[in-house]
Amino acid sequence: MAEADGHKVLLRNKKARHEYFVEQTFEAGIELRGSEVKSLRDAAASLSDAYALVRDGQMYLVQMQINEYPFANRYNHDPKRDRRLLLHKREIAELGSAVQEKGYTLLPLELYLKQGRVKVLLGLCKGKQLHDKRQTERERTAKREIDRELGRR
Repeated sequence: MAEADGHKVLLRNKKARHEYFVEQTFEAGIELRGSEVKSLRDAAASLSDAYALVRDGQMYLVQMQINEYPFANRYNHDPKRDRRLLLHKREIAELGSAVQEKGYTLLPLELYLKQGRVKVLLGLCKGKQLHDKRQTERERTAKREIDRELGRR
């Protein structure tokens, strides 16, 4: 995918921005095995059902699918295992309390390579209602038409 400001995007969660309002974003490292990194580089993964949660003072990314790497043989990984996110204790406590008290959800928005390391862009999200989704779609259509008209000039 595209390279922007020094990082290469491996995966995007397009559904998250459609279904939720993204209030705040955080960058986190992720603990991966070698075969998982190779599969991510091949874009053999899915973020559609994934979310983050706090368990035992640690932040985990749950339900993210990373397909098995075909050349890893017996050293392969479990495709749906929980993966630990690397954040400061203060950030984990802040995000955990926001999720519990205020009704927010932590969703992965992107997975990308930054200086050779896989990073996750986490979004603190609040769910959209149907009328909010329609409004967003109208705004997107209007912006597209304006850009089209300006391009003709």
